[in-house]
Amino acid sequence: MLNRHFLTTILSKRTFNRFKDEKIKRLIENFFSLSVLQVVNYILPLVTLPYLVRVLGAEKFGLVMFANAFIQYFIMLTDYGFILSATREISVHREDIKKVSEIFTSVMIIKMVLFLVSLIILFGIVFSFDKFRNDWQLYFLTSGMILGNILFPIWFFQGMERMKYITILNITAKTIFTVLIFVFIRNQGDYIYVPVFNSLGFITAGILSFWIVIKYFKIRLYLPKISRIYSYFKDSTQYFLSRVSVSVYTSSNTFVVGLFLGNTAAGYYSAAEKLFLALRMAYTPLNTTLYPYMCNTRNLRLYKKIFLLAFIVNLALCSSIFLSSGFIIGLLYGEGFQVSVKLLQMFSILGLIIVPSILLGYPLLAALGHPKYANMSVIVASVFHLIMLMLIIPIIKIYFVVIIAMITETVVLLIRVYGIRKHKLWRTR
Repeated sequence: MLNRHFLTTILSKRTFNRFKDEKIKRLIENFFSLSVLQVVNYILPLVTLPYLVRVLGAEKFGLVMFANAFIQYFIMLTDYGFILSATREISVHREDIKKVSEIFTSVMIIKMVLFLVSLIILFGIVFSFDKFRNDWQLYFLTSGMILGNILFPIWFFQGMERMKYITILNITAKTIFTVLIFVFIRNQGDYIYVPVFNSLGFITAGILSFWIVIKYFKIRLYLPKISRIYSYFKDSTQYFLSRVSVSVYTSSNTFVVGLFLGNTAAGYYSAAEKLFLALRMAYTPLNTTLYPYMCNTRNLRLYKKIFLLAFIVNLALCSSIFLSSGFIIGLLYGEGFQVSVKLLQMFSILGLIIVPSILLGYPLLAALGHPKYANMSVIVASVFHLIMLMLIIPIIKIYFVVIIAMITETVVLLIRVYGIRKHKLWRTR
């Protein structure tokens, strides 16, 4: 009897340890897959971005970036926070193929309805104002990114913790875009083709990913009850408000600069911001893999180690960028972009605030059951950001926008730290 009990205990421990090891192994595999993607995301822009800036010039490059920033609002609308809410739902129910099919189909139906709404709003704005109407073809072609983003269910692959598909498909899209840029973009007049190639890459990756979801994950498409569709829509609303708030102080900055200071200023701003976004994106694999992992395991001990390592690495990277900003801008963009040097230095300081703020948000607060602090932090900060932007419009300078972004991100960080301290999450064992 004792031997049987002892054997059962040993087997149970082995089963638990094997299960735990598989979880960590999947975390490492997903992190590696997304890290490969981020390496590619670093390399390809470092090849195409300087080429586009030099060929198109600051004004046309700024116009293209302004259009991209404008379209991001509609990408955010069609996403409707599902990158977070649907990821969580898929992660929790991933073993129930019927439930996963319901989630997937419901989310895609909602997204397509929002896509139609987006097109109506988009072209209503474009044909109502001269600022947009004069370049309506550019906005029409850039809108293909919205459809591509809908067809590419990143939230599904994140929830299933199968990040390798995200990596493969993203690399496919970016490679298509990169090759076409060098083949067809030869002078300033070719700027109109940039959104064509960008949209083509997004849509190609989206179609391939949709096919993978149906064929390899055996997802069955059907029409769920309206009540179920509405419940997913309603549940994601708080995440949507959070994501919209984030876009207010990210995408809005380029948009505001282009709107009030012109396309050339938008070009200078975007040239520096793109490099900063490359730094920020370096932590996307960490954030993306930690969120579903922490939702399932709540392994705070491992999280703390990862957070500390990320903080140290980020400090070293931001310091290096600050000290070598002049060399980086000169090497990539050539003469005439001195304005971008100071902007890049300011962005490197901003990076010191953003990275810990990101890691304390959804991978910790939301995963441990306190999403309101992660969501409310960006909502409060976005309201503050908008008020500050409106106040400086009469005296707006390109550097003021980055300073406001620094203050805004500090507000986000402080609110998240408050939530962690209030609920003593850092002490959780």
